[in-house]
Amino acid sequence: MPSVAEQLKAERERQGRTVHDVANVTNIKTDHIRALEAGDWDTFGAQVYIRGFTRTYAKELRLDVGRVMAELEAELGASEDYSGPPPLTGRRKGPLDFITLWLSRVRWQWLFPALLGLGVLWAVWMGYRSWVASRSSAAATGPAPRSTMVPAPVPATVPLGNALRPVPRKPLNAQAPLPTNATTPPARTR
Repeated sequence: MPSVAEQLKAERERQGRTVHDVANVTNIKTDHIRALEAGDWDTFGAQVYIRGFTRTYAKELRLDVGRVMAELEAELGASEDYSGPPPLTGRRKGPLDFITLWLSRVRWQWLFPALLGLGVLWAVWMGYRSWVASRSSAAATGPAPRSTMVPAPVPATVPLGNALRPVPRKPLNAQAPLPTNATTPPARTR
């Protein structure tokens, strides 16, 4: 009885199809099709790929998929590497694995708005408590003293001369006339 790999290759050649034709139709890489036809199971990363690609390939070639899969299981069971179920992981699970598994089960589309709403309610509650505390402390101390309510008036410094004319920044020349409110200009002296 020919092996599964030999049956797949013989049927493809009988139909006159190339590896590239089958690869285009099944979306299986040409390297994987060649590995299936050669019976090279080590090319695949896991047993699930061997079974899935063989099922797809047999279906495309119009073989009896149930019979081919039963023969494949018999062949894989006879080999030591593929006789049992594959291990899922080679290490023990730690706390990070537990946390990520728990977080993956959370329905975030419901939990996030609920957490956001709780955060807003908490902020409103804290604001209300602060407002009540400030009002009760203000009522307990009585009215604030006048000095804290209205600032004391600051005396304005009155510059020398007219308030409409600013005081000159540089010192006045002793011979220059002083500014006045007169409408006629002062007489010039030489």
